Amino acid sequence: MGRFYNWGLTIAQLLILILLHPTTAQEGFVSLACCADANFKDKNTSIEWIQDSQWLFPNYSSSCGNINNNNNNEKCRMFGNTVLGPKRYCYDLNTVKGKEYLIRGTFLVNESSSSEGPSSLFGVYIGKTLLGWVRSFQNSVVIEGIFKAKRNYIDFCLEKDDKLGEAYISYLELRQIGDFSYLSTFPSHVFKLISRLNVGESKFDIRYPYDPIDRIWKASPSSHNVGRFLSEPSINISSNSNSNSNSNASLGVSLEVLRTALTHPNQLVFLHHDLDTAIHEYRIFFHFVELNQTVESGQRLFDIYINNEKKATNFDILAHGSNYKWEFYDVLANGSLNLTLVKASVGSELGPICSAYEIMQVRPWIQESDEKDVEVILKVRDELLVANQQNEVLASWSGDPCFSIPWDGLACDSINGSSVITKLDLSDHKFKGLFPGSLPMLAHLQTLDLSDNDFSGNIPSFPTSSVLISVDLRHNDFRGELPESLALLPHLITLNFGCNPYFGKELPPNFNMSRLTTDYGTCDHSESTFLKKGIVIGTVASGSVLFTIIFGVIYVYCRRQKFVFRGRYDLKRELMMKDIIISLPSTDDAFIKSICIQSFTLKYIEAATQQYKTLIGEGGFGSVYRGTLSDGEEVAVKVRSATSTQGTREFENELNLLSTIRHENLVPLLGYCCENDQQILVYPFMSNGSLQDRLYGELAKRKTLDWSTRLSIALGAARGLTYLHTFAGRCVIHRDVKSSNILLDHSMSAKVADFGFSKYAPQEGDSGASLEVRGTAGYLDPEYYTTHHLSAKSDVFSFGVVLLEIICGREPLNIHKPRNEWSLVEWAKTNIRESKIEEIVDPSIKGGYHAEAMWRVVEVALACIEPYSAYRPCMADIVRELEDSLIIENNASEYMKSIDSFGGSNRFPMAADRKVVPPPTPTPTEPSPISHELAPPEPR
Repeated sequence: MGRFYNWGLTIAQLLILILLHPTTAQEGFVSLACCADANFKDKNTSIEWIQDSQWLFPNYSSSCGNINNNNNNEKCRMFGNTVLGPKRYCYDLNTVKGKEYLIRGTFLVNESSSSEGPSSLFGVYIGKTLLGWVRSFQNSVVIEGIFKAKRNYIDFCLEKDDKLGEAYISYLELRQIGDFSYLSTFPSHVFKLISRLNVGESKFDIRYPYDPIDRIWKASPSSHNVGRFLSEPSINISSNSNSNSNSNASLGVSLEVLRTALTHPNQLVFLHHDLDTAIHEYRIFFHFVELNQTVESGQRLFDIYINNEKKATNFDILAHGSNYKWEFYDVLANGSLNLTLVKASVGSELGPICSAYEIMQVRPWIQESDEKDVEVILKVRDELLVANQQNEVLASWSGDPCFSIPWDGLACDSINGSSVITKLDLSDHKFKGLFPGSLPMLAHLQTLDLSDNDFSGNIPSFPTSSVLISVDLRHNDFRGELPESLALLPHLITLNFGCNPYFGKELPPNFNMSRLTTDYGTCDHSESTFLKKGIVIGTVASGSVLFTIIFGVIYVYCRRQKFVFRGRYDLKRELMMKDIIISLPSTDDAFIKSICIQSFTLKYIEAATQQYKTLIGEGGFGSVYRGTLSDGEEVAVKVRSATSTQGTREFENELNLLSTIRHENLVPLLGYCCENDQQILVYPFMSNGSLQDRLYGELAKRKTLDWSTRLSIALGAARGLTYLHTFAGRCVIHRDVKSSNILLDHSMSAKVADFGFSKYAPQEGDSGASLEVRGTAGYLDPEYYTTHHLSAKSDVFSFGVVLLEIICGREPLNIHKPRNEWSLVEWAKTNIRESKIEEIVDPSIKGGYHAEAMWRVVEVALACIEPYSAYRPCMADIVRELEDSLIIENNASEYMKSIDSFGGSNRFPMAADRKVVPPPTPTPTEPSPISHELAPPEPR
């Protein structure tokens, strides 16, 4: 295992190095040193660092912290160490539309202060696309992404996910990538860097000026050095210019990276275990150089495996005459990646060799808000800032206005996949100064409320194209006359401008009083703030007293009755019980229920299951066993395993939730056991298994589910979810809707199960963000995953995937199928939009369904899996649509039976020429139709 080093460079290498590092290399660089005292030049890299203050929105409140790690005396900028104030902080960086960029944020932590202050979690975004999360006061983090600029700027944002703690950043770097395209086949995606390793021997990281676009090639950790290093004295890199893939110059890989490599007589293995546990697509770039010039083509052959899947056979670096070659491969993975290079079994004399590799996680680019709307609202912001520098509302006005949490006072809608501003409410926020002159140019604005401020000056004209529906200008100091252009807007319904003492009271001559609702400029003082506050306080006080009385009545009742459960008990069962759970919904609920759940002893559970004799299933919580209670009722007993990924929180969550709710399409909880560190849940036994088993599991091999039964199951599950989403005035979100969590009883009635991840929907005033995204790969709502903002529409997306399973009889993810069929959602969506319905319908039910009923369900599924939640229907709409489909199907079945009795065919006709038309662009006065009768609810 000899090691050979050559620190000299040939003339050819020097020429290439000059080509790779032109004097203008830093023209495409932006290098921000946060909280730096002055601009400076790094003596090691020659990178010119500048202060970050001019890239920050002036209304931000921030502070600077010292980082004393490694005695470098570095700094970081800290944001948001208050409960109030904005939760998003952005840097606005200039880009060139159509060019690819590398962007990198460095988040340093002072290790000596790791225990000081509250910990915090914040997201790192480019535009509206989440790159990653940083947990403050834990570890220093570098987050890097590669993106294609969609416009002439990009926002790099930090968004806090909690009320306390701080977001912070030390360095921000933007690098324009040259001719080489990382995103050639992924133009609408973002690459998040997972790893970039120089696997040849190197003690130091390699970056600019050796790498022209300042990629940082990390020195390979010793655990990866399973082979030996080579560095030959006579490398001829200049021959790479004719490589069949891409030349060294176009790729820009550092000579310092390529001049060493790692090799082994048999195999090289590189393991990565710290990946996201959700399934993502990854692109792996390998960089190979044949450093031994005595080797000829055919002597070094090796196979390339990624996660045990062979990606290349008999790979030969020299096959096309070049001693340098790069290769990339795409793979689906969750949790880990195993990159293995194995010497070819036949014909190879030498083992594999590798110089470097990069691992990129592929993330979908979340389309930014309408460019024209953004341009206008930024002008409005600048106009408001003239007289309102310290206004707390404007402090949140940075980044994309329709981000996961829109700017304060704004509401947005989605048109053609792009967010537009439909509402601006700045009422009662102490604004002053002139009416923003750019505001009338917001092309999609429907509601404008500037009331209860100190605005002054004249009101500008509005274009006839404006779609304003409601305008409120009351309680200000506007002057002049009401512009005729505003009063005559074609869609305007409400116009109030009273309590402007210097404002003209005369209406425009063409003012249509019959069409508009207006206050005619009069001032109504009856609605005083004091009166409103008195009503609110009185209501709250009365409600509190009423709740206390009701709670007392329930408590006394349950103490006397001991327990109330399912209406039948005997002495033997009473002796098994130790305690009672009484669940009271929140004070927001319209009524209060009491459902008491049995507590079983561990001894009784063991007897009921005959010492856990019959295993009927496995899940994330643990094993499920079949058992029989003393009264003969068959049950399913779910026992948490010691290695379960779900813990006490999920156990208590399900226990508390199911002690509150009951519905015929939700699996009821009969009892529980929490004894000797055992956590056990007991449910009624569902004799027909899960929907997943019946569609494509073992049970499906015995008997196929007919279409009518599938429709009935879908309808039952939808009713169960509708009950959750409308429960007692407080929506419950399941968060793990999937076919394996829809169980079937003896009559094939659907029961939604597994509520360990369920939680109440965020209410007004909540952030709406979930620190931990929960769900199952293939069913997970992409909007929820990228924004961490939870809503009932996340369940709707998952249910749409279930509907596709019911239609197609296929699992949501299957990497053993052709690449374009890996994802059921994408494959089905493509065929549906091309009206190739027969291509996706489960072959086992072809000819056994009515075309109209099938199309209705297909269109519902398509609506559910819309990328933007605002375009998805609510569960109540889905129930109505499925009810109609089932009626059509059942009526058609009866008709066909009657035809069949006279010798007719029992096959239903296909509507072969029916087309699926994408939702038209909605106008502000007309919601976007999804299908014939199904339309999405109003966006929240």
